Amino acid sequence: MTIETVSLNRSHGGTQGVYRHESRATGTTMTFSVYVPPREGTASLPVVWYLSGLTCTHANVTEKGEFRKACAELGLIFVAPDTSPRGDGVPGDPAGAYDFGLGAGFYVNATQDPFARNYRMWSYVTEELPEVVAAHFPADARRQSITGHSMGGHGALTVALSHPDRYRAASAFSPIVAPSQVPWGTKGLGGYLGSDRAAWRKHDAVALIEDGARFSELLVDVGDADPFLTEQLRPELLERACGSAGIPLTLRRQPGYDHSYYFISTFMADHLRWHAQRLKA
Repeated sequence: MTIETVSLNRSHGGTQGVYRHESRATGTTMTFSVYVPPREGTASLPVVWYLSGLTCTHANVTEKGEFRKACAELGLIFVAPDTSPRGDGVPGDPAGAYDFGLGAGFYVNATQDPFARNYRMWSYVTEELPEVVAAHFPADARRQSITGHSMGGHGALTVALSHPDRYRAASAFSPIVAPSQVPWGTKGLGGYLGSDRAAWRKHDAVALIEDGARFSELLVDVGDADPFLTEQLRPELLERACGSAGIPLTLRRQPGYDHSYYFISTFMADHLRWHAQRLKA
């Protein structure tokens, strides 16, 4: 539970910190960021978890996400972990591709060598890091929500659908909603979990819903100018699955927006307000 402070900066009356610790889940040093808004006394605060996308670290959203002003106004702690284990001896994609290996953990516990030893991001984001945050920050364990972008949107949806009693709200920016059916996902899930597609289903939001998983409601934003929309993201599959399952889904196709942090930062405060409404005591 020991953490090291990498940096602390004052922002909007709160504190933006970057921290690292030795992870038992991944067997590596992991870095994460936490924004704690201004608060009165010793009050515990609701937490929004943010899972980042392919090639990203905690730093992308921390530096580009434009979440702090809204978090300060709404009283939200904002936590951003890394997307994969890193360090000497941690395997990456042998071909050096961006969509597998380092920076592309897909929020699963790998079962295939040589990735099984370190690539345990599911355990890290659902078990270990919540314990670390609870031990070191004024986090209210009863008021938690989750969001994410692209690969992290995939992670946010699958984590929420797998733990519907833990999170009061779930949203996503440009999520990979059905990784079993798209190139990014079949490469990632196949590489980490092997060829048995049945093992992939608990890490596929559409498959989880088809298999009976439920969540109170979901908010998803996608840009209609996103170059990955048709081949990799396929939000219509989530729309169809939620419709069949009776899960309220607000799917917004934002005209002219792409896959970048220009898109995410534009709608971040809107998502945080949506989360805050559902995180009220």
